[in-house]
Amino acid sequence: MKASELRKLSPSELDKKLLELKDELFKLRFQQAVNQLDNPMRISAVKKDIARVKTIQRDVELHGAQS
Repeated sequence: MKASELRKLSPSELDKKLLELKDELFKLRFQQAVNQLDNPMRISAVKKDIARVKTIQRDVELHGAQS
């Protein structure tokens, strides 16, 4: 997901998206542990998405909704 798409979301939607991504990362790690993971690059992609969401949340916290 792109940062520009995430900036359009409200703070509550960002929280929801963060929870979804963390859940997906948990499931991917579990699949990796039992050797059923098809695409190992998906783990790093989800981690980067989590970082994007957290960065945007912090930006909104510091600068408000104007950014």
